[in-house]
Amino acid sequence: MALTGLDIFKLTPKKNCKDCGFPTCLAFSMKVAAGAMEIEKCPHMSEAALEKLSEATAPLMKTIKIGKGDNEYALGGETVLFRHEKTFVNRNRFAVIFSDSMGEEVIASKLENIRKVNYIRIGEKMQVEIAALKCTGNKEAYLNLIKRVKESGVALTYMLICEDAAILKDALELVKEDHPIVYGATKDNYEAMVSIVKGTKLPLGLKAGNLQELYELVEKVQDLEYKELLLAVEGASIKETFKNVVQMRRTALKEQDRKFGYPSVVFVNELSGNDKFMEIALASLFTLKYGSIVVLEDIDFAKALPLFALRQNVYTDPQRPMRVEPDVYGVNGADDNAPVLVTVDFALTYFIVAGEVERSKAPVWLAIPDAGGYSVLTAWAAGKFGGSSITKFIKESGIADKTKSRKLIIPGLVAVLKGEIEDELPGWEIIVGPEEAMHLPKFLKELQISTAAVNA
Repeated sequence: MALTGLDIFKLTPKKNCKDCGFPTCLAFSMKVAAGAMEIEKCPHMSEAALEKLSEATAPLMKTIKIGKGDNEYALGGETVLFRHEKTFVNRNRFAVIFSDSMGEEVIASKLENIRKVNYIRIGEKMQVEIAALKCTGNKEAYLNLIKRVKESGVALTYMLICEDAAILKDALELVKEDHPIVYGATKDNYEAMVSIVKGTKLPLGLKAGNLQELYELVEKVQDLEYKELLLAVEGASIKETFKNVVQMRRTALKEQDRKFGYPSVVFVNELSGNDKFMEIALASLFTLKYGSIVVLEDIDFAKALPLFALRQNVYTDPQRPMRVEPDVYGVNGADDNAPVLVTVDFALTYFIVAGEVERSKAPVWLAIPDAGGYSVLTAWAAGKFGGSSITKFIKESGIADKTKSRKLIIPGLVAVLKGEIEDELPGWEIIVGPEEAMHLPKFLKELQISTAAVNA
């Protein structure tokens, strides 16, 4: 059970020093219990008390670090079952499976796909983060696989999937400095596996036949004083796997049982039965509930676009709308004759507008001022998207140097701004666009035709 403020107060040094910023130790303890203050803020707490309290007041799901440097990621640390209760903390990560039984062509193809599917969406890098390297029992082949992937130059974190402790020990030497995941501890080999990772703080993946066996395995590993764990939720069917992963999260967060308070691994590549579309569906399902690492057979844009967008949506603070970077973006090969269309930086609005502009085939410069991440009418009502802010952005963005056209299209929903913008941007023709983005293709084509007729 979670500690109360009085429980924490009993372990404090009872000094009225105010070094923590609170008038009394009791006030400080109540803040710590509420999760609004870290216990380490008390400079007089003994190391033994700190260790005990830090673990007791930590989130019921432990945060595990994997990878190193630019490829370091945090997993777990979640405090709620549902996103509407509180923002999720650490997004899940996608892995692509490699096996030492695969041929060179297959390995090269997977690496090339990972290299290709690497792009920016709303200021965030979209990519596969983990190479899941599976051992089938051939030590030499497995070590060669690890070397092959490592030497490819593709930036990845590694998950070593191997139940043979002897092979794993040698394999680990090849990527130890990259802080990989070690996966494959079972009821038969857990002692040997713990001895390999103990002292390294490498994440250790546990697997078992069912939840009861997994629970007992976690207890045994914890008795060996190792708690940097990942838990496999493999089941004989999709239904059983889904039930397992949800039950683990509920046990940790609702029943406050830390035995299941660890990130999870879901091998959707095995559940999908080599069906690409089923794999996308399952990866989407376990992105929502609650796979910390989702292992795929391969990656391509058909899989990546929906999965990465879903993950970004789920793991974004609902109180802070997603925004695109304020800037000027060229669409359809915008050149020095293309008109300028202005809209807001709310990501949903931007992608809808950009999509319709692309559909029109007309070259256009999209001007995106800082509108607070709101939709058009909301930003206008909040004073974030007015005549002065639009004109200031047009003047400072350098768009006048990118195009000779002086046609500026504003959203039809804020047609009232036309006069103000005309006064502040002499020499520009302010055009009121359609109120709905779906009408942009027709509008832009007609504008293109009329401009061509005038120039003729």
